[in-house]
Amino acid sequence: MESLLSFARGPLFRLCFMIMLLGLARLLFLDLWEAYRAYRKAGDKKMPWRLIVRRSLEWAVPVKRVSRNPQLYYIVSILFHIGLIVVPVFLFAHINLWKSSIGISWPALPFQWALWLTISTIVFAAVLLIERLSVKAIHLLSRGQDYFWLILLLFPFVTGFVCANIRISAGLYEFLMAVHVLSGDLIFLLIPFTKIAHCVLAPFSQVIDALAWKFPPATDQDILETLDRFK
Repeated sequence: MESLLSFARGPLFRLCFMIMLLGLARLLFLDLWEAYRAYRKAGDKKMPWRLIVRRSLEWAVPVKRVSRNPQLYYIVSILFHIGLIVVPVFLFAHINLWKSSIGISWPALPFQWALWLTISTIVFAAVLLIERLSVKAIHLLSRGQDYFWLILLLFPFVTGFVCANIRISAGLYEFLMAVHVLSGDLIFLLIPFTKIAHCVLAPFSQVIDALAWKFPPATDQDILETLDRFK
């Protein structure tokens, strides 16, 4: 088990992290390239940059959206994402792993903050899962991937919490720590191939949406010709 842990924390972690970076870079390049092509073909090249920047900031800091849409699911989802991002990045043990793997480090969260953020993230994930299963409107919009990600993301948080805060046998500790590290590696590996890639692409969504409505010349004629083929 110790050799598995060393492999999962070292070579496997670096491999999964590199695949994630390359996969996200590919998606970002493709989106930006398509946006550039749309811009070149657009008849109207004026872009509402002020509106795009404002909407992007509103997405990153969704205070207005919460005040306009105070449903429990929406608020819990935002709080869940905060813990989901902050804990893996700023936990002391994780920073040591990053330092040993890629040679850089940064300030860590105080232990109590990390503890309560971990607990809240687990609770919020459970609430989101229950709401997806029980609220008809949310259940109808949910796909298998939505349930899969909520359950997968619970694995590193629950196992990390148990290993850091509950006295257990050495054998159980090694098993849970292996689950913790391997599930984290799996998350990195899957990010660029699933909906979670939106965490990188979302800041560019407003630009892409704006360009999507700037149809190039002759688009109307192309649409008519395409529809005529299916008559």
